[in-house]
Parts: sequence; structure tokens; C-alpha cells
Amino acid sequence: MAKAQETILEIDLSALTHNFNYLKSKLQPQTKFLAVVKAFAYGSDSIEVAKHLETLDVDYFAVAYANEGVNLRDAGITTPILVLHPQPINFKTIIERCLEPSIYSARILNEFIKVAKANSQTNYPVHIKFNTGLNRLGFWENDIDYIVSQLNETKSIVAKSLFSHLAASEDLKEVEFTNSQIKKFEHIAKEFENKIGYKPWVHLCNTSGIINYPNAHLDMVRSGIGLYGFGNSALEDKNLKPIASLKSIISQIHNIDKDESVGYNRAYKSQGFETIATIPIGHADGINRIYGNGKGFVFINEIKVPIIGNVCMDMIMVNVTGVDCKEGDEVIVFNFKNKASVLAESANTISYEILTSISQRVKRIYLAD
Repeated sequence: MAKAQETILEIDLSALTHNFNYLKSKLQPQTKFLAVVKAFAYGSDSIEVAKHLETLDVDYFAVAYANEGVNLRDAGITTPILVLHPQPINFKTIIERCLEPSIYSARILNEFIKVAKANSQTNYPVHIKFNTGLNRLGFWENDIDYIVSQLNETKSIVAKSLFSHLAASEDLKEVEFTNSQIKKFEHIAKEFENKIGYKPWVHLCNTSGIINYPNAHLDMVRSGIGLYGFGNSALEDKNLKPIASLKSIISQIHNIDKDESVGYNRAYKSQGFETIATIPIGHADGINRIYGNGKGFVFINEIKVPIIGNVCMDMIMVNVTGVDCKEGDEVIVFNFKNKASVLAESANTISYEILTSISQRVKRIYLAD
């Protein structure tokens, strides 16, 4: 692959294929696979990722918001798309674009039935979300009778699936809690099925659930971060390949004397004669201010160098004293070797945050499968 000549995000589609196949290998043949492509496919590119996964026969996609699903439909994606956090203002659009909403409260249920009726829908597929302990979205178990009664009173919608979300499937100290969630959801699903008179699909596992709880794969699993190369544990990270590499270049090199300052608010002052490199990437590109003042780092000619001073909107400065480098040299922010998760840990955050922060103004380059 060519060296970067500007700030770019390389997306390796062969790594995406590898991750998909690895996670699929954990499943029974009949278990469906839902790929989570919300948040611009975790900062990579939802359209290119979804197009590639369609070639691999993925069963479903999930997005957070309706407009994300609309963007996929506009790009020609035909695979079913679950909208995880829909709002009533978007219900008509959801129906028009053949998106499938998560129904997580009585308000959302009643509003969607109303819009489905107004648009002459019959058996429009919806996905009923239950809260089993994450306490974000979802009905409670004691809402089952109400949900069933509402569904039985209309022909406009039908429950295609029931689902919930594990709160700590990556944390092996929380196995007891996770198993309690699994049991609660299985009980909810059985009771719902008995009362509604048909069997919706059921799905519960996220990436860490796929890996750690094979007994809970049920009819379908949902994977987000795993597809993008992170398994939420050092062991599983070895089996996955990060698909995104964030690269830039050295724009300019400065030599400064002792006690000279660097950047806004003079946040960094040199300890002696030092060499400073400026790189065209900043907090508008996803390198948040938290990575400034020595917390974050980049790699130049395989040497780890610290970010100094405050991160600027469009630039960072790094200390390259003693490093053999020149203007125009490639800079690695993260890649398959120097992982985003390690950079994230330096600022006490997680890979999800740094990946999804990468601005859409950063040019994407796609490496063929």
C-alpha cells in the first residue's frame, strides 16, 4: 500500500471479510447474523461496509437513527435494516424506505401503529425491545400482556423479533449478571410466544456475547465492534483484524530552544533544545483534546512520539527530538499493528469512542478484498 500524502483513513475490506467469517464461525449454521453499521459503521464508512457485507450474505443491518437507514437505501442497500432508536417524527419515512423499527415503549408502539394504519400497512415488521438490565431502552416483562393486546387489535404491524441487550458480556466478573439477563430474556420470549400465538425471532448477543455466551446465540446475533476488528479482550483481539488505519504526514518541523512554548495557551514548554513536528489532523478530525499534553501519541518511522500541547482544531504537534524523520514522512495514528484501543486507553477511554469520532471530512481509501 502507498504511503500517505495527506490525512486519510484506510479501510481494509479483506480484514472486514476476515472478521465476519471469524464471528460467523462461532455460530450454528441456522443462526442469522446482523451487522451493526450505525455511526458511519463505527467511523469507517457505513455505505462501503454495508455494500461489502451484502456480498458476504449478511442477514440484517442495524442503525441507530432513521436517517442512517435512509442513507443506506439511497446507496442501493436492499438487506433488511433495523432502526434501533427511532422517533415518531421519522415513522412515515421508515415505512416509505422499508426500514424496521425497534419498538421500545408504549408511546412508540402506539405511535407506530397509528402511522402504519394511516399508510395502509399490513403486517409491517417491527422488533420489540425488552429491558433485561441495561436500563436504557425497552419494555419491562410485565408489559407483555399490554404489547400482545395492542398487537392483537391491529393488522398493521407484526412482531418480527424480540430482543434485548447484554450489559456486561465482555466482563468475566459479571458472568452471574449476564446469565441472569439471558434467563430473564428467555423467559420473556417464551411467555410472549405463548400469548401471541406465533414465534418471533429472538436475539440478544452482541460481539462479546457471540464470543463468551454461545448458549445465548438464539435465532440471530448482532455484531458491531467485532466486525471492525476489536473483541473486547486481548485474547480475542488476536483473532480479529482492525479494518481502519488512520494516517497522516509531517507538514513542518521546528527546532525550538529551552522554555519555548508550543500551541495554544502555551500548554507545552520545552525542556531543552527540541524538535517539534506539526501534523494535519486535529479535534475536528476526531483526535479530541483529551489526547493532548502527553496523553496521546503517534508513530513516525515506527517510533512512538507524544502529542504535546493542546490539540488544535486541524493540527497536532509531536515531539520528534532524536527521531530520524523529515517533512512529508508518513505518520501512523493507529493501524492493525498500533491499535486504536491502545491509543484510547492512554486517555482512559475505549476504542469505540476514538473510531466513531473520526470526522467524515477525513478522506477514506478502500483496500480491495
